[in-house]
Amino acid sequence: MARRRKKSLSREPQLAVITDLTHDGKGVAHIEGKTVFIRSALPEEEVEFIYTRKRRQYDEGNLHQVIKPSPLRIDAKCAHFSICGGCSLQHLSSDEQIKQKQKILLDNLQRIGHVEAQTVRTPLSGPHWGYRRKARLGVKYVEKKGKVLIGFREKGTSYLADLLSCEVLHPTVGQRLTELSDLVRSLSCYQAIPQIEVAVGDSSTALVFRHLEPLTDDDIGKLVDFAKKQSVDIYSQSGGPDTITPLWPAEPELFYSIKKYEIKNYFLPTDFVQVNAEINENIIPQVIAALDCDKNDHVLELFCGLGNFTLPIAKHVASVTAIEGEASLIERAKINAKNNNITNVDYYVANLMEDVKSLSWWTSKKYAAVFLDPPRSGAEQVIPLIAAKKIPRIVYVSCNPATLARDAGLLVNEFGYTLEETGVMDMFPHTAHVESIAIFSLKKKGK
Repeated sequence: MARRRKKSLSREPQLAVITDLTHDGKGVAHIEGKTVFIRSALPEEEVEFIYTRKRRQYDEGNLHQVIKPSPLRIDAKCAHFSICGGCSLQHLSSDEQIKQKQKILLDNLQRIGHVEAQTVRTPLSGPHWGYRRKARLGVKYVEKKGKVLIGFREKGTSYLADLLSCEVLHPTVGQRLTELSDLVRSLSCYQAIPQIEVAVGDSSTALVFRHLEPLTDDDIGKLVDFAKKQSVDIYSQSGGPDTITPLWPAEPELFYSIKKYEIKNYFLPTDFVQVNAEINENIIPQVIAALDCDKNDHVLELFCGLGNFTLPIAKHVASVTAIEGEASLIERAKINAKNNNITNVDYYVANLMEDVKSLSWWTSKKYAAVFLDPPRSGAEQVIPLIAAKKIPRIVYVSCNPATLARDAGLLVNEFGYTLEETGVMDMFPHTAHVESIAIFSLKKKGK
């Protein structure tokens, strides 16, 4: 049977009126009854766009020209915004960005979860530039350009953008991309370095160079010289995470502080930490207040990671039972608890995507509240277990409004909880990423 040929896309600009904004920052238009998602277009704009893909249910396109701009449109600060995929919303004011994210959260809760919050919190905002302390930067030598590119992918492609700087990365890295490019180009294996992992702590910046070919002594010397000159920590990585090795200094100390609670957390460059230090510092008190617990209460924490929330919570309650699926993170969490003289945390390793209701930590205590900060896939598997245990209060921090909405629907519509409050935190300004908090309470019988 002959394969059907794909129709070639017209390269002629098409007219559209933008009516809405998607969760990932694309303008929404409707042409001849079909939805079109147009990159970089904003609501209330008349634009010309060029089709990039046609699908059965919807089409996609790139902005060609703004004919009538939205009053919300501003000039992007970054010179690379039009090509770099690291940001998608710099053409929208910061205040409007957070309004759109709040709208996306509430729309998801209503459309997917069929729930509404009793109270919508004022959005939590922080720094808009130079905030990003964690990133994985692509690295590629491009012969036609005669240079090494370092940064994020171009919008809508797999190619690396040609960046001189990045306005959202912490300036110790974001303003040194040219120097990093020159460094990589000087190495013998410059064509075999696919990425650099970035992690910024309170007093140091770590750069992990992934290399597919061995480093020579000369390469190591150049990396160490760069580390000393630029005051950064340099690591090499020849394979998996267990091959990460510090080159300079020999014993680096990478940590961040939670100043309000006098806590210092040590971490490895590849560990997950909240990307925005100031927002993280401000979320934690909100979580503690929402848990509404005292020194007589026991709290369960799921997906605890390194203990970012665990240790501050532990200072306010009788005990915390903290669960994480990755054993290495639990080991570092225990060390952090010991270093901070916190002794009322019990840590356990468990796969929370499996049935855990027979495990000792699940059955041994009566919990006044549960706090969870799951990955993007959400917490669908553990929601019924929380409900079966009738834990009266749930505080849920989410990095994906769709899975939060799904889980909220389960809690409210199937298990008798009330969604008391919700709101967004601007963890990733200028991107479509939506971080949010939701607070649930178990309805009392007869209400």
